[in-house]
Amino acid sequence: MARSRISAIDVQDVTKVYGAGDNSVKALDSANLTIFDNEFFTLLGPSGCGKTTLLRLIAGFEDITEGKINLFNEELISLPPNKRPVNTVFQQYALFPHLDVFENIAFGLRRLNKSNSFVDKRTKDVLELVQMQDFINRKPNQLSGGQQQRIALARALAPEPKVLLLDEPLSALDLKLRQAMRFELKNLQQETGITFVFVTHDQEEALTMSDRIAVINEGQIQQIGEPEVIYEKPRNQFVANFIGEANLIPGKCIKNGKDGLCKLSTGQDINLEIPLSFKKGEHLTVFIRPERVKFNKSKGSSLSKIQEFTYLGNAAHIQIISNNQIINATLPIDKAKTFHKGDEIDIEFPKSFSQIINS
Repeated sequence: MARSRISAIDVQDVTKVYGAGDNSVKALDSANLTIFDNEFFTLLGPSGCGKTTLLRLIAGFEDITEGKINLFNEELISLPPNKRPVNTVFQQYALFPHLDVFENIAFGLRRLNKSNSFVDKRTKDVLELVQMQDFINRKPNQLSGGQQQRIALARALAPEPKVLLLDEPLSALDLKLRQAMRFELKNLQQETGITFVFVTHDQEEALTMSDRIAVINEGQIQQIGEPEVIYEKPRNQFVANFIGEANLIPGKCIKNGKDGLCKLSTGQDINLEIPLSFKKGEHLTVFIRPERVKFNKSKGSSLSKIQEFTYLGNAAHIQIISNNQIINATLPIDKAKTFHKGDEIDIEFPKSFSQIINS
């Protein structure tokens, strides 16, 4: 699906500092990003990296220290939270326990002074959207965690916000329900056409749901891109390690350029593009994902041997020792069955999936 190129949210040189003097903490450091209209955009990073802080700045729950945020080209700083066309779904659903499902959703619409007929129709429409129309008279304590999450979503969608902010809304659910809700959330975003800004520390959630991802660490945006780019072409070692599993192999530049040559610490020579900034003899690091590592049983003596073989059901995780360097590989189980712990092997690092990576 082609994405709109209309800017929904512009974050421009935004810094957020908590406290003052020696006790100050910089939660965000000169953050810049653009989120497009009708986009499912994810802020991804470890706990305490600044992703929830950025979400709260957009919502208006925190004041910006420096910089500005625009929503559809209108500056947000001067608008209080209740005046922003933005709604938030929190990790804890915060439903009113004494109200039934209908009244939980209708509450916000009534505060906006909507007519009774509008409240009735809109509430029933959003309940149908989240497939909860049969639970209209239930109280929150009569609902499962997944059902409560749907009601929280319906309540946030009812006023038709331009942007929906989601602060780790799936983290309280069990694994299977969380996986099911990922697809429901993505479908909901596509059906409504509302811009979703989703906060998570779960890499799989980000990869499966997002149009684009911003990876954040220690208050700084490390990389912004589509899931495939973030995964296959990480900008630095933090992104490579945080998104999935990564082999980061030390090496030495033999020849730079598009037809570069590197001597790896594993003992192999590898051809790949090496930036001209690397000089002959200079140390570097090569990145490759475990599933991209190729190997065959050795027909002679080899530097490489299978050290561990872990069965994962539909795949196997294989740990290789090569010249005292650990390499992790993943194979589909039908191919993995031909290998065993202790096998001597020959390794190949395909050029198209290997890259020099910055620290």
